[in-house]
Amino acid sequence: MKITAPYGYDEIVPLRKTHRVLMPAGSTPAFCRALNALAITGAEFTAAARDYPIVFASLDRARSFAPVVVLGLDEGENLFVDASGEWDRSAYFPAFVRRHPFCISKLYVDGEPRSERVVCVAKAYVDDSGVQLFDAQGRPAARWGALERLLAAYEADLDLTAQMCAALARLRLFEPFSMRVVGEDLAEIKLAGMYRVGEARLRDLKPASHKVLVAKGFMGRIYAHLHSLENFARLAALRVRRAGAGRG
Repeated sequence: MKITAPYGYDEIVPLRKTHRVLMPAGSTPAFCRALNALAITGAEFTAAARDYPIVFASLDRARSFAPVVVLGLDEGENLFVDASGEWDRSAYFPAFVRRHPFCISKLYVDGEPRSERVVCVAKAYVDDSGVQLFDAQGRPAARWGALERLLAAYEADLDLTAQMCAALARLRLFEPFSMRVVGEDLAEIKLAGMYRVGEARLRDLKPASHKVLVAKGFMGRIYAHLHSLENFARLAALRVRRAGAGRG
């Protein structure tokens, strides 16, 4: 049996009711500091679009796609994490980070995925000085109930997001694009390797296909994604502001 850890988690283990887990209040995981993009689900599009550009990425030469928020304009740059390592809470706080150090992992047996999924925790956070999430009878504490709901909702959203991306790909709505942003030294920064929904392709969509996207709730998310691309200008402004503060 094998379980696969999400990005940033290092080693994970199945959560046991006897585990005590370190849960520092308001702490942003260290891996976020050098993260210039982060996966989100379709359910997060409306909230995330207020603060971040939402683009689509593909790791298999445009055979499948997944949405991410862009957090910085350079590799290793997260403009939403401050010098102390904390996420700017005036911006939307992605569920990928909020669920940490917990996750739900797929099970693999002999390299084949199984239908079962298991709740896991980052091994580094299992510690005798941590928080007890279940009582002596194995009943969940109120805090665990809220976390369990977040994990379940996130996992369900991942499945729905994969369905949405597959539908958009089948309709050939994705197109590659790049962005040129002027940095604080007036030098251009080119961002490439991204995909977006092509507006011309969307306009040319057949009425029946358009109706399906509306019925499934995908159309609102498409428009949130397109609107969010204006936030590349916000990233440039944040970068200039941060550079100015550093010089000051």
